[in-house]
Amino acid sequence: MSRSNSKNKTLAAWLAVLFGSMGVHRFYLRGLGDWIGWLHPMAAALGWWGVERVQLYGLDDKLSWILIPFLGVSIAAACLAAIVYALSDRPKWNRWFNPGLEDEDAAGATNWFTILALVLALLMGTIAFMGSLAFGVQRYFEYQVEEARKISQ
Repeated sequence: MSRSNSKNKTLAAWLAVLFGSMGVHRFYLRGLGDWIGWLHPMAAALGWWGVERVQLYGLDDKLSWILIPFLGVSIAAACLAAIVYALSDRPKWNRWFNPGLEDEDAAGATNWFTILALVLALLMGTIAFMGSLAFGVQRYFEYQVEEARKISQ
């Protein structure tokens, strides 16, 4: 592998944080043939469709309760990837994504921009995952309470 084809750890972490729900980090590291990379935009699209359904039909739309968590999971998965990338040491990174380079090559180096991406990934991933999970579970239990009231009347 030549130096021009090396995969930079900091860039991969930032791509995962900023554009991870579109799978850009996976395409950067593994190419457009990465099928897992294509799951990210599909999940994000389903989640955004759920958000649009809430705007159109209100919070009582049951399908949106299922769809919105897909967006949160897609963002959280990308943030988890950014965390794994940022926390990997230089030899491990270069063995994973730069097999033709030496273990101590600079492409796998950690710097302050990598740490900043790590912190942002921790914040965004937690917010996305917990927010979407809380939305779906809350709406489900509210629905169960309403159905129980109907039965008891």
